[in-house]
Amino acid sequence: MKYNLFTLGELVTIKYGKNQKKVQSEDGTIPIYGTGGLMGYATQALYDKPSVLIGRKGTINKVRYVDHAFWTVDTLFYTEVNENVVIPKYLYYLMSLLDLDSYNEGTTVPSLRTETLNRLEFDIPDLEYQEKVLSVLEPIDKKIKINEEVNKNLQHQARTLYKAWFEDFAPFNGQAPTNWTTGKLKDVLQLKRNATKAGQNQELPYLPIDVIPMNTFALSEVKPNEDAQSSLITFDRDDIVIGAMRVYFHRVVLAPFPGITRTTCFTLAPYDRDYLSFSLLCCDQDSAIQYAQTTSKGSTMPYAVWDGGLGDMEITIPDKETAHNFNELVLPMLRHIQASFSENRNLRDLRDSLLPKLISGEIDVSDIDI
Repeated sequence: MKYNLFTLGELVTIKYGKNQKKVQSEDGTIPIYGTGGLMGYATQALYDKPSVLIGRKGTINKVRYVDHAFWTVDTLFYTEVNENVVIPKYLYYLMSLLDLDSYNEGTTVPSLRTETLNRLEFDIPDLEYQEKVLSVLEPIDKKIKINEEVNKNLQHQARTLYKAWFEDFAPFNGQAPTNWTTGKLKDVLQLKRNATKAGQNQELPYLPIDVIPMNTFALSEVKPNEDAQSSLITFDRDDIVIGAMRVYFHRVVLAPFPGITRTTCFTLAPYDRDYLSFSLLCCDQDSAIQYAQTTSKGSTMPYAVWDGGLGDMEITIPDKETAHNFNELVLPMLRHIQASFSENRNLRDLRDSLLPKLISGEIDVSDIDI
């Protein structure tokens, strides 16, 4: 297979993202992306063709591929791809092999410059060969995406059921039963602070706050145990892990495994297992995140607090039988979301092991008929 050498500047035009304040809206349908992922929705698009997104400041080590209309903020580059030379998805796979951190030109905040990016060089095969490489990789990505869509649907169902039961009281003739009580979140959830040190519990995966996804229960990645260095705490499977630093990013997950995180997160567990689903959905409410934000400490880097903060948020507490029935209904949905973490991780590992061999030609796909 013949390859031709191109610079990134010959393959794409790198464009700057823009401030989203004028277009962001609760009624928006266009995703707004930042370096940390989805930030909200806009009423109009900044670009509507397939594109590779590259971090400009902050998280610069990962590229993202989008094939729908979108908006990017000013910390994230987007690209207009020369599709006469390279298929956008193929370029995304190529760029995902790069160690972009090695091109960092920032001092305190990691940064990339267009001049540096434009000089990057790539060996590009003809378009037909690119299509054949994609025919191997894309089915894996499609299965991952299907799993993510199923998770999104299950989470929507769980949130809808929580609202029906504990806000609208639909199963109870529109009123909270008289045997329910008024209390605080810390009446049903305990804050866990099981400290550990670097090098201990080496079998446990590391879940720092920056890999906890925003506004979804479904984890997609963890970090190696050796990355866990300071201010460490352990958590158990089925603990509720909440990003306490800049809590407004809405990072709330039900742990699918035991692991290690940092004290920038809350690790919570219900006193009674029957209250697990209720507690998770309670913490997941926008009103709970807003309460945690309002009671946060610190101005430049606000931290949510438990005592005198989120833990003291007043809630209506259902009786044990109701909590049990809700748990029986919702927990299977949460179990499916938890199980998808391992399946998707295996799929990503398969894709990532194939990717460099396909791109380099070590695995020859010339004879594939598509």
